[in-house]
Amino acid sequence: MASFSLPPIHDNPDGGWGPSPSNIPEQFKFKDIPYAPYAKSDKLGRFADWNDTTSEGRQAAVGLPNTRDTRGMAGRSKREGAQAFGSGTASAFAYFHVEDESTFSLVDNKAAPPRRGGFTRGRASGRGGGNFFTARGAQRGARGGVTGGRGAAQRGGRRGWRDWEKTNRTRESSVAISPQWTMLEEIEFHRLAKLKLDVDEAEDIDAYGRVFAYDKSYDRVTTKTERPLQLVDRIKYNTTTSDDPVIQQLVAKTTATVYATDIILSVLMCAPRSVYPWDIVILREGSNLFFDKRDGGPFDTVTVNENASDPPQDPTPPNPNNPVDKNAVLEAPSINSATSLSLEATYINQNFGFQSVQENVTADFAHPNPFYGPEETEPLASCGYRYRVFDLGVTEDEDLKICVRTEVDAFVSGAGNPADGHGLVTIRALNEFDPRAQGAGGAQDWRSKLDSQRGAVVATEMKNNSCKLAKWTVQSILAGADLMKIGYISRVNPKDNTRHVILSTASMRPTDFASQLNVSVANGWGIVRTITDLCMKMPEGKYVLVKDPNKSVIRLYSVPITAFVTEDEEGEGFEGEDPELAT
Repeated sequence: MASFSLPPIHDNPDGGWGPSPSNIPEQFKFKDIPYAPYAKSDKLGRFADWNDTTSEGRQAAVGLPNTRDTRGMAGRSKREGAQAFGSGTASAFAYFHVEDESTFSLVDNKAAPPRRGGFTRGRASGRGGGNFFTARGAQRGARGGVTGGRGAAQRGGRRGWRDWEKTNRTRESSVAISPQWTMLEEIEFHRLAKLKLDVDEAEDIDAYGRVFAYDKSYDRVTTKTERPLQLVDRIKYNTTTSDDPVIQQLVAKTTATVYATDIILSVLMCAPRSVYPWDIVILREGSNLFFDKRDGGPFDTVTVNENASDPPQDPTPPNPNNPVDKNAVLEAPSINSATSLSLEATYINQNFGFQSVQENVTADFAHPNPFYGPEETEPLASCGYRYRVFDLGVTEDEDLKICVRTEVDAFVSGAGNPADGHGLVTIRALNEFDPRAQGAGGAQDWRSKLDSQRGAVVATEMKNNSCKLAKWTVQSILAGADLMKIGYISRVNPKDNTRHVILSTASMRPTDFASQLNVSVANGWGIVRTITDLCMKMPEGKYVLVKDPNKSVIRLYSVPITAFVTEDEEGEGFEGEDPELAT
């Protein structure tokens, strides 16, 4: 009886499926045969589709130009149907006669059949005629006619309305990722949205600064009694966490384990809503953790229509590797570009907060402004800093506290003593630019709708600026403010971004507004606790949490301890001016 021996089995040392590309035996006779990838969902007997039926794929495989007549076919080939998995590699298995393919062309001598019904707008012109411009979707007619939907009839459904006309929305990262950085963690937003941590009321540690009384006359402003927005020259500081002298004193007293500001913490707590890129510098020193911001980073400006379906865009910079773009002149940014609107919104927010207070009615906190030096001569803006501690511990025995520097902008007269946390107010502003411009997000005309249909205006702003409004609400809740004042400010002329008018002012409680926005503070604390636990497991050093500019993902990088030092040193040379937000 003949003997039978099993052939040798070569395991994949890489841990994947199939043979390893780096460990193929020399005697393996299929070594140089190309491989067509397949999906795990493919049925047995059809692991890969090797039949590329389109002429474009066959000609592109051999480097030939496409000779197919594509007149009137713009955008159609992308929507004809889904391509089978692995069909793009079918050219590796085909043999082509290059000379024959380049000289061959198909000539059709058939007479075109007469069209019945024709392409007419509106109703179908014949009982069974095809009408490709009817308002209804693609469906089979009752009498044998096939009616096309708006755009074109598709067997696989609508892939997108006028996709070929939409610009590429690729954004640049807020910080350049260095090759020396090491990515430690990648977290998708849908995972962050499932987190939850209930935190008790904050403990007030100390308060600094001076606040002015809010001018209640701005609550009575309407579109018919609009007020011009004035330029008020005041100083307001936005110092990062580790440079705060009060926080340095609290670190020496071991008041908490984690330290941050309300602006930085609100971005992290509202991260699942964010679209634009951002980054947070995290410093681990001993058992303490600091959440910092970079000078000139995204925390110093206000976004506009970030969550709109078609947000404002910046002009595409010329590509130095493209010969056509080498000699191209960089066009000046439009007043409705993303960067210009962001600077305009920041200017409006600052000056509206400075203008809508009564400087002759003041309230002092326990200590003066910690950032205002004796050599300063310009007047300070109305701003109070409240240092508050929140307990992030899950159990009673766990000692994990975070100290947050929060800000309030004014107080309401007659609501109690502001030094005790009564009647405090935060002031923000929404701005209208041009309802017909790209990126307006279907905004209503405020001058005609704000008084009569305020609900529609607010709903549109909540949709287009969901992340910005959520951050403002979280900042107000962290500061323990009783009220939020949001001004509606528009341009005098849509073509001029230097003159503005105040059309109205809305007042709401932060907790009620958070419910309207569907903002979960418990989810925000869960995100903060998760990021804190990740960083506390790491060794001492510097880390950067980066929001991907084009995906709903955040990544944690380990960076050298000298990263961003040069920028910080340049900022320290202008310490009296750089944190200044007044314009």
